[in-house]
Amino acid sequence: MKVLFVCSGNAYRSPVAEALLKKLGPTVEADSAGTDPAIPISEATKKYLKGEAALRYLKRAPEDLRRKNLISYDLIVAMKPRHKTIVLAECPECAERIVVWNIDDPYFLPHGHTTRIFDQIKMKVLELTASL
Repeated sequence: MKVLFVCSGNAYRSPVAEALLKKLGPTVEADSAGTDPAIPISEATKKYLKGEAALRYLKRAPEDLRRKNLISYDLIVAMKPRHKTIVLAECPECAERIVVWNIDDPYFLPHGHTTRIFDQIKMKVLELTASL
């Protein structure tokens, strides 16, 4: 099974989900991308994944959604509804493969919310792993 996680910058949410799924579901091919990747992967992401013993699964740099072969994924997880809309614009035939987790971007939240957001992602990844 191939899973793609999509967020805005591919610097916080989607790389955390990708790395955790690689660690927790080693038989699943996990990937991530951003709708507008422009910043490097955050230090908060690296710190969180180090604490989860999953830092080795973290990608080196953000990747652009438009460079992905979207039709090749069995499941596409959009972090917010707007990410789903962008995926659908790129791949209308992917509609049945997209789910929305509705997880906020910690980049736009006050300091201190990052760990809570990452813990939400971890819970969703655990649920996903159990369902596969």
